[in-house]
Amino acid sequence: MASIRIGTRGSQLARWQAEWVAAELTRHGHAVELVTIATRGDISTASLRDVGGQGLFTKEIQRAVLSEQVDLAVHSLKDLPTLPIDGLVLAAVPPRETTADCLLSRSNGGFEQLPAGATIGTGSSRRGAQLLAWRPDVVIADIRGNVESRIRKMHEGQFDAIILAAAGLTRLQLTEQVTQTLPQSRILPAIGQGALGLECRHEDTQTRTAVELLNCPNSFAAVAAERSLLLSLLAGCLAPVAGLGQVTESGELELTAGVFSVDGKREVRGKLRGAPSDAIKIGAALADELKRQGAAELISAARP
Repeated sequence: MASIRIGTRGSQLARWQAEWVAAELTRHGHAVELVTIATRGDISTASLRDVGGQGLFTKEIQRAVLSEQVDLAVHSLKDLPTLPIDGLVLAAVPPRETTADCLLSRSNGGFEQLPAGATIGTGSSRRGAQLLAWRPDVVIADIRGNVESRIRKMHEGQFDAIILAAAGLTRLQLTEQVTQTLPQSRILPAIGQGALGLECRHEDTQTRTAVELLNCPNSFAAVAAERSLLLSLLAGCLAPVAGLGQVTESGELELTAGVFSVDGKREVRGKLRGAPSDAIKIGAALADELKRQGAAELISAARP
């Protein structure tokens, strides 16, 4: 049996994610090989808003899958555009890691203890908008780089605090750096945050069958609803849109979402429940509700 070639970015977090998938496939009896692929997002040092976020960390890997240079792409699902690509299929979403955002601060104080005018580094308009809605007296500043370089920039004094996804810090065993896990009542996560997306060629039944063993149905349904919402809103992954799908103990899929103005002064929110099998419909229906509240206007105003 031929090895399954896994395409991955070269960052420490991306390698961890690909190596985790490789280990799981190996545990199920498959031979695997990792292939590192540089993406535009890894090469560019410009602000994500300036270079455009759609597919910035995924396009080159998707091209490698389509051209059969590799068989499987391991994506951070929040980076994967929602528009489907002919010939590719999202074959599996493994069990999701935590979806929370974390504050790391030089003072070791929580968000509400930061002084007025404190500079907070984040590359996400979603995070920035919700932080400003919470505290309009802080300064949101753009930051780029991998997890380790962002932490270093903070400790060097470029920022008073930074916001990072808890999932990445957990996977890299850096949770001791966390000052505060931010409440999701205040800071809703990005679409797909904390989840991995395993993408392969639609016709590659061997790889699809192999990776489907890694799929978590509840995680897949949750992110399917979130991604349907984002697609229906016609918003890219850089728009100030947040959403969280969760399968409850009663077996229902609950989707909570919000759309924000970049300055944090306006927001629309909504929540919808239904059967996990209706995940796509739930996402689209909640998007329609948010559009009735003015979400399209907020998304349009946020575009560079």
